[in-house]
Amino acid sequence: MITAGIDIGQRNTKAALLENGGRIVAKVSARTGYDFEKAAAALYDECLALAGLDSDDVSYVVATGFGRYRLPFRDANVTDITANSRGAKFLFPGTACFLDVGAGSARAAKIDANGRILKFRATEKCAAGGGGFLEKIAFYTGVDIADLGRIALTSTQPVSLSTVCSVLAESEVINFVTQEVPMENILLGACNSVVGRVLLTLRQVGTDPEVTLTGGMNLNVAIPKILEEKLKLKPNASADLYYAGAIGAAVLGFRRVSRTRGSPGMGG
Repeated sequence: MITAGIDIGQRNTKAALLENGGRIVAKVSARTGYDFEKAAAALYDECLALAGLDSDDVSYVVATGFGRYRLPFRDANVTDITANSRGAKFLFPGTACFLDVGAGSARAAKIDANGRILKFRATEKCAAGGGGFLEKIAFYTGVDIADLGRIALTSTQPVSLSTVCSVLAESEVINFVTQEVPMENILLGACNSVVGRVLLTLRQVGTDPEVTLTGGMNLNVAIPKILEEKLKLKPNASADLYYAGAIGAAVLGFRRVSRTRGSPGMGG
């Protein structure tokens, strides 16, 4: 049985296909752009082609993310916090709480052994903008966003930026750029600022015993390292966790079909 999860975010859309709820068949991502429906449909087709499948081979499609209501061929939609919880649990079964940093906000949740949400918090509006903030920093410093974390980790004297307000931190970065402060010091300061903001949210739900980082911050090697230093524990982080929302949506799709058809599920 093949199920699909499509995570339509503000910046990027991710798609994943699962076989029998236990094996990732294919996963892809692309910029969301202005037309959510077009971006999601094109990415879904790409994911199917990568797996050597067509739409008739898919039993259930679950949409999640910012644009989940815009997917016309979905069978169901779930919130991104629900999808990320299941994706985190799928990839790291010991996950007790997770942190998801999107383009405009960060969300943290404590979950039970089955991935159900026990406690949930999101950043306040004035503290939002983790991923979007770092994209702006990359623009100001002329660095490719894919290289930002790696370059940041070469810094020995990171600048100090606001950890309360992303708008204030952005102004501070512009000042440092005009003062010709070494780029790596600005970049590590920016990463520290993001972690400082999202930790306020994570600590409201708890950090013990196992924390998993979901979403785009898994593509920035500096973020998990800074989190480890601040938390005094190593968070789960991997490239696959970038797709946690899409994977979790596909897992939920499998479980719904299993219940309907009376097939054996994965449990939980």
